[in-house]
Amino acid sequence: MKPIRLVCGTRHNEADFVANSALGRSLKLYHHTPPAQLLLFDNNSAGLSTIYNRAIDHAAQNPAILVFVHDDISLCDFFWMERIYEAVQRFDVVGLAGNTRRVPRQPAWAFVTPDFQWDAREYLSGVVGHGKGFPCNNVSRFGPAGVECKLLDGLMLIADSERLVQSGVRFDEQFDFHFYDMDFCRQAELKGLRMGTWPLSVVHESGGAFGTPSWRAGYERYLRKYGE
Repeated sequence: MKPIRLVCGTRHNEADFVANSALGRSLKLYHHTPPAQLLLFDNNSAGLSTIYNRAIDHAAQNPAILVFVHDDISLCDFFWMERIYEAVQRFDVVGLAGNTRRVPRQPAWAFVTPDFQWDAREYLSGVVGHGKGFPCNNVSRFGPAGVECKLLDGLMLIADSERLVQSGVRFDEQFDFHFYDMDFCRQAELKGLRMGTWPLSVVHESGGAFGTPSWRAGYERYLRKYGE
């Protein structure tokens, strides 16, 4: 069985990550045998696409179930490793929230217009908690999990490294933070990888940065790439 390898970029140094980040604090609760691996890019100023590609390159000689995850995620599922192994048996790329369709000029997995109109609930999938740890402030119940999707939220993306290497799917480094997940899903679709959501309980501290100047710049690059 391949190891589970968490891949995380953080502005914290390693000690601060363990003590102060949501992911670092929650990982201290779990003492699995064997434990999950952590590929931590601390003091990081590189784009997520860049460090995630480094993890894929590393895994070419050291295969693993790669879990690309933000540092402001608290793992609140006692069986999160089991959930991950289950998920990669069903899908090639797995997320916690997603959309079963994609429409032209879509600015995010959940929104269908540039002014952030939510897609109809019938197309949305997954559950994510929000707040500072558990119990969280609220839970977004987008729709049923375990559903095949076209787009996934990048807060956590899971894939068997061998499937990524064999298919040649990588992150586009022009998308340093915004739209790296949207683009990755489109590349996975083009290479015939099956994507979907899976039930795994987490709490996310961030609500995103939609509409900021850096987000809008990423949106323009994304539209140009796909001719939309």
